[in-house]
Amino acid sequence: MSEQPVLLPYTDPAFVADPFPLYRRLREEGPVRRAVIAGGLEAWLVTRYEDGLAALSDARLSSDVRDASDPRLMQQLPSTERESMVSNMLRSDPPDHTRLRRLVSKAFTARRVAEMRPRIQEITDRLIDELLPTGRAELVADFALPLPVTVISELLGVPLDDRHEFQRWTDDMLLRRAEMPDPAVVDAAWQHMRAYLTGLIAEKRARPGDDLLSALITARDEERRLNEDELIAMAFLLLVAGYITTVNLIGSGVAALLAHPDQLALLRDDPELLPGAIEEFLRYDGPVNPGIARFAREDVEIAGVTVPRGATVLIASAIADRDPSRFADPDRLDVTRRDNAHLAFGHGIHYCLGAPLARLEGQIAIGTVLRRLPDLALAVRPEELDWRPGGLRGPARLPVTFTAADGHRPGFTPARDVTGSAPGEVAPFGTG
Repeated sequence: MSEQPVLLPYTDPAFVADPFPLYRRLREEGPVRRAVIAGGLEAWLVTRYEDGLAALSDARLSSDVRDASDPRLMQQLPSTERESMVSNMLRSDPPDHTRLRRLVSKAFTARRVAEMRPRIQEITDRLIDELLPTGRAELVADFALPLPVTVISELLGVPLDDRHEFQRWTDDMLLRRAEMPDPAVVDAAWQHMRAYLTGLIAEKRARPGDDLLSALITARDEERRLNEDELIAMAFLLLVAGYITTVNLIGSGVAALLAHPDQLALLRDDPELLPGAIEEFLRYDGPVNPGIARFAREDVEIAGVTVPRGATVLIASAIADRDPSRFADPDRLDVTRRDNAHLAFGHGIHYCLGAPLARLEGQIAIGTVLRRLPDLALAVRPEELDWRPGGLRGPARLPVTFTAADGHRPGFTPARDVTGSAPGEVAPFGTG
C-alpha cells in the first residue's frame, strides 16, 4: 500500500467523466487505500467486494459523523444546528437507528411500493406527454428530476409547488465540487429549509392528511417515539433522499443505454429484462460514487490493513461493484446479467430504505422512455456530457432527440428547465 494518499482528481474533467480506469488501478494495487476525496478530505478506500460487504456490517464502523476525528466533516454541516442535522437514521447507530427506521419502514415495503405503481406510471406518462411534440428534451431537468420529486412530495404530503425552493436549498447544502463548501451558504440554506419544514409540520398538525409526514407527527405528538429535532431531521432526510439518488439512477441508466446501443436494443425487444437491467445500471455506474462513508470507533483491521480510530472509511461500492473476483467481465454493461448482488444500496442495517421505490421508479421511467420515445439519441457527443463529481454521480444534463409525435425530428436546442435547479452532489457521507 502506498504511504502517500492517492488524490481523486475531481478537478480533472476526464476523471469526472470516467473515473473507472483509476478505480480499477486502485483496486489492483491494494484492497485498502488512503485517498484524498472531495473537499480535500482524507479517507481509507475499501476497494474490493468481499471486504466492502464485510465492512458494511462491521459494528466497529460507525455511521455517526461525531465518531470522526477530522473536524472538517462536522464543519460541512450547518454551524448552528449540527447536532440536529445528525439526528436522522442515516447518521445514527443502534439503538436510535433501530427506533427511527422502524417509524418509516412500513411505508417503503415492497408491497406498499408496488401499490404506488399506477400513480408513478401516471406521473411518468404526463411528463412524457409534455415532451412528445417537441422531439427534443433535456432529459434530466425535463424528466428524471421532476418524476421522483413529484413521487416523494406526494408520499410525504409536501406541496409540489414548493419544489423549487427545497431543491435550491438542497443544492446549497449538498452541492459538492473539489472544494470544501462555503459555511455561510450552507448555514443560510439550512435555516431556510428548517423554517420551511417547521412551517409545514405546523400546517400538518393543524390539518393532518393521509401522508407520511402526518403519520410522523402523530408518532411525535401522541406516541412520543421521536423528538422535534428528530422529526425535522427525518422529514429532511426523506424529502432529499427520496429523489436525489433516483434522478441519477434514471439519468445514468439512459446514458449507459445510449452509449451501448446493443443493450438498448435488447431491452427494447424484451421489456421483461428491465428489472435486471436496473440492477445492472446500479452496479455498472450507480448513483453513489465512490461509496458509503463510515467512521472507525476503534483501530480496525480490514484486509490486513490497520485503519486508525476516528478515520473515515469509504466503502467504495463503485469500485467494488466492478471487482472481477465477484463479477464476470465487470467493465461490460450487460442487461441480461443475473448474479448481480451489487453494493449500490449498501448492506446490513443501513441498507437503503428507499431501494424498492427507487427500483420501481427506475423501471417505470426507463421503460417508458424506451417505449414512447422512438429513435432516442444523444443530442451531443458522448464526451460532451457533463457529469457530477463527488458523492453522487450522474449526468448533470442529458440532451436528447427523438421522433416527435408528428413524425418530425428537429435539431436540439436546450429545453427549458421546468423544475428549477438540478440536484446537487452530496458530501462523501454516502447513502448507506
